[in-house]
Amino acid sequence: MTRAFEELFGVPDAFRGIPMAGRTDAWILADAAAIHGIPSDSPSLARFPDVYLRHLAIEITRKASNAAGSPARFGIMPGVRELLDALVNRKNVFLALLTGNYERGARLKLEHFDLWRYFRCGAFGDNAPDRNGLMPRALARVADCGDSFEAADAVVIGDTPLDIACAKAGGARSIGVATGSHGVDELRAAGADVVFEDLSDTSAILRAMRVEGLQFAD
Repeated sequence: MTRAFEELFGVPDAFRGIPMAGRTDAWILADAAAIHGIPSDSPSLARFPDVYLRHLAIEITRKASNAAGSPARFGIMPGVRELLDALVNRKNVFLALLTGNYERGARLKLEHFDLWRYFRCGAFGDNAPDRNGLMPRALARVADCGDSFEAADAVVIGDTPLDIACAKAGGARSIGVATGSHGVDELRAAGADVVFEDLSDTSAILRAMRVEGLQFAD
């Protein structure tokens, strides 16, 4: 995002000091534009997602080619694929994405790790400055995909307090996972129903989701 912003507006390190964890890409971009005095109707802002995605593809390729020296967060977090494998074929589960990423950005990231195929649809941050507005969109998209359920039956799994707040605002349950920049205590304080260090204990996650009809894990 930093490289794309500099290419379009000539402003280096434009996102310094702007919080990113859990926020939508559109929200982050709007904050940077405001800070640097760029009008919200600037044609270059409309071009930003395309330029960003070009730089994102380059960055993913670069990190993949130097995987041994890449930061620990470049890769699949513990237990993610195992959990998706456990859920994807269950008739009482519908897997969907709810992310602040631009849709094409989310797809680019997840396809690189062969995770995109698990999700039939979702809600994305392309035009969502308000993260809490994503939950109704996600439920509507799931309904369009041929399934429907109440928000109270949804479970949001996320690694930031904003993910937890999004679930609460939408009436869904939440599972916090401390594999990001927020620890277990922060996610509990944010109101997560259950918090795990990571997703490596698939059975415990399934119990917490009540997929097997059990109560939340301790």
